[in-house]
Order: sequence, then structure tokens, then C-alpha cells
Amino acid sequence: METAPGECPGPFSYPAVWTRAGPGCSIATKSLLIGWAGRSPRRKCQARTLTEHLTKAPAMLKPTFIILAALAAVSCAQFTWAQAPGASRLTRAQLIAKYADPQGRTMTIGGVEVYYKDEGHGPAILMVHGSASTLKTYDGVVARLKSRYRIVRYDIPPSGLSGPVSDEAASSLKPADIAEQLLNRLGIKSATVVGVSSGGTLGVFLAARRPDLVNRLILSNTPSDPVDTSHLVEPASFVAAQKEAARTHFQSQVFWDEFLSYFSGEPRRLSPEVRLQYYDFNRRSPEAHGLDLVAQVANHKAAIAAFDAVRAPTLLVWGAKDPLLTPPTAAILAGYLRHAQVSVVFMSDVGHYPPLEVPDRFARIVADYIEAVTPTP
Repeated sequence: METAPGECPGPFSYPAVWTRAGPGCSIATKSLLIGWAGRSPRRKCQARTLTEHLTKAPAMLKPTFIILAALAAVSCAQFTWAQAPGASRLTRAQLIAKYADPQGRTMTIGGVEVYYKDEGHGPAILMVHGSASTLKTYDGVVARLKSRYRIVRYDIPPSGLSGPVSDEAASSLKPADIAEQLLNRLGIKSATVVGVSSGGTLGVFLAARRPDLVNRLILSNTPSDPVDTSHLVEPASFVAAQKEAARTHFQSQVFWDEFLSYFSGEPRRLSPEVRLQYYDFNRRSPEAHGLDLVAQVANHKAAIAAFDAVRAPTLLVWGAKDPLLTPPTAAILAGYLRHAQVSVVFMSDVGHYPPLEVPDRFARIVADYIEAVTPTP
């Protein structure tokens, strides 16, 4: 997309995936554009121009920013880092004070402080969360598996308790770099990689680059193509929460409750504690380069090449009640993994986040796949 002469310096730099989405730009998308601008004059200019362009061309394609990079409404939500009242935001220091625990460590990789946890003993597993999430996605799974596995997980910067991403780091690091260097520096030579949503995409990129390092992939509700949101039917309560987010440039606790309920198979499974965590971590004070280290399929040619390069046995664990990545998308992903032995498990009553929604069942599937389906010789 080009701006009018003299409007904005240079091209847009946000990571967008263009998909047909019917008439107009969603409330959440407009909310994102305002929030993403933050305090940067350049970004404000770009966001203003793009918002005007979307408004003037209601039938055009709309950007979906990947929750994966993006769960439709919230891809837009992840970047709503506009100037909300100060009391509504939490600094990284405040989040660390509230959520850090004795098992947490920090490692500097490529100039970025990475918060990670290394727990348990046994064969190594790397667990990677999706966007708008943190390593706490796997709390329940780790609790059930760490007695017989060594499990490493980290907050993808600048999410969770990890540090900010500098301009230099954003230009020099690729999404899989941090995972690779973290495992290397922890002395791990081979690991099963588990990823949900865009965390699965990162696992694919790592397996394609380092087949010697990744011995198995377990991918949960992971995108294979730029995400189409035209089929989503959102309840009125979620639509209202998105409108409020657009009005205030801030995602409230109500917004995150609606988001998590919409993308869950059974909303009651997600505790008030989990819902508060999503609210807290997504009201972190504005950070630059919010999605630069999130693995994306926006460059579809590169993504297809990565899928094609995977040789590790791969299990797809799919929440079949995911309103965004429905069961047919699992078949598409399996088709792209042409050179891998692919197995598929559908969880009929689960939504977009199986390890978060049903950690006990997810942990059993992971262990069974490692120990019974693809045992190490």
C-alpha cells in the first residue's frame, strides 16, 4: 500500500496479512490501527492514512495481524497500545513483581532480555506460546509432565516478562533465533517442540532450520495460510467489547473475558486467574516491535518452504471448536508437511488453546506421542 505524496515518510512497517473479510474494516481493526500508532509520530501518520484508506474503500481487503499473529478481533487487540489512563497500564517491573517466580530466569539473547523457565528432568521439550499470550499458557501442562521431562519455555519478547526489543534487535533477529540460542546455551542438543497458534509456526521454522535440534513437532491450532476471518460469527457481547476497545483504545478485563470465551470450547474451563493474566499481560506499557519476533505465515512463500523442509515426525493436536482455525485447516497444514510423518488428533470440545483449556488431556497426548507413537530408539 502506498500513501499520498508527502503524507508519511517511508513504507508501512506493520506485519499484516491481507485477507478478504467482507464489507468494511472491523471495529477491532480500527482500534488496533489507533493503538499501534502509540506515541510515534511516524506510526500515527501511517495508522491515520491506513484508517482513512480503509474507511474510503469499504470493500477492500482488511489486515489481520496474526494471533498466530492474529485471532481476527485481537490480532487487532494485541497492539492496542494507545495512551490509556496511566493507572490502566502495568510496567514490565510491575508485571515481574506480580508474576515472576523462583523458577524464572532471564537470559540475554541478541541484546534482548528473555524470561524463561527450565523445569524438570528427562528428555527435553520446548514449549512455545502464541501471540497475545505468555509462557503461562503451559502452566498446567508442565505441572503434569515435569516429573519425567525437562521442559523449557519462554516469553517471546516483548511479551510477558521478557524485555523490550530494540530497533537493532528487531532488524537482526528472526523469530526462531531466540528459541535456537536458548536451547543451545542450556546445553540441549535435541528436543521435542510444542507450539500453539503462532508458537507452532515458530516450531516449524526451527525444525526447518535445525533438523538436528528438533526431533519431533507437536503443533496445536497452528496456521498454514494467511488467516481468513470472513467466516467468524461473533456474539453481540464480544462485538460490544470490541467497540468499547475502539472507543477507549484499551482492552479491558471485559474485553479479554469475551475474547477468551469466544475462542474456547467451554469458557468455564478458563479460570478467573487465567483471565486476569491475559488482561494484565496485555495492558503492559507500550513497547516497540511487538510482533517482530512472533513467527508468521504472512510471507507465504517462505512459510511453505519451511513446511516443506520439515522432516521431524509431527503431531497436530487440534481444538475442533476453534472458530478461526477450523478442522479443515488442519488438513491443509498436514498437506504442506509433505516430507514429515503426520498424525492428527481432534479434540471435539476444545477451542483455539488446547494446552490452556484442557492441560491434563493435552499433557497426556504429548506424553503418549513421545513415548508410544514416536519413541526414541
